Amino acid sequence: MTRGWATMARPWKAPRRPEHKVTQDYNDGTLTVYRVEDEAQPGYLPQEKLTKLVKLPYCQRKLGLYRYYQAKQNQTRIQRVLRVPQPPMEITNRDRAETEDGKIYRIDLVQTVPDVWPPSLDLTLADYTQGVSP
Repeated sequence: MTRGWATMARPWKAPRRPEHKVTQDYNDGTLTVYRVEDEAQPGYLPQEKLTKLVKLPYCQRKLGLYRYYQAKQNQTRIQRVLRVPQPPMEITNRDRAETEDGKIYRIDLVQTVPDVWPPSLDLTLADYTQGVSP
């Protein structure tokens, strides 16, 4: 008795992933993360200097209502949520992010994402206009 075409074909094997985690794709664009440093003389008005930290591919995530209204309560205007692979260096909420279209955002929140492969971070990006968030 035959069981159909599935038994005749070679068994399909998924790539090896630890603990059967979901594979995450990053095909929506590239994101450049900059470290912000103060280049002003001591006692003078701070001047931001952006130093390129890392360039990462990203996947656009949905900005949910809960996250949107939580940000509104904190008087922040969240623009995007992007998922990036976890780089070897630390990304903090003091850094800036630039998308491939040249728009610069302030990184408002950095969250690790459980149960995806490769290990990933969700970056919540806020509007960044002349050093302040409107």
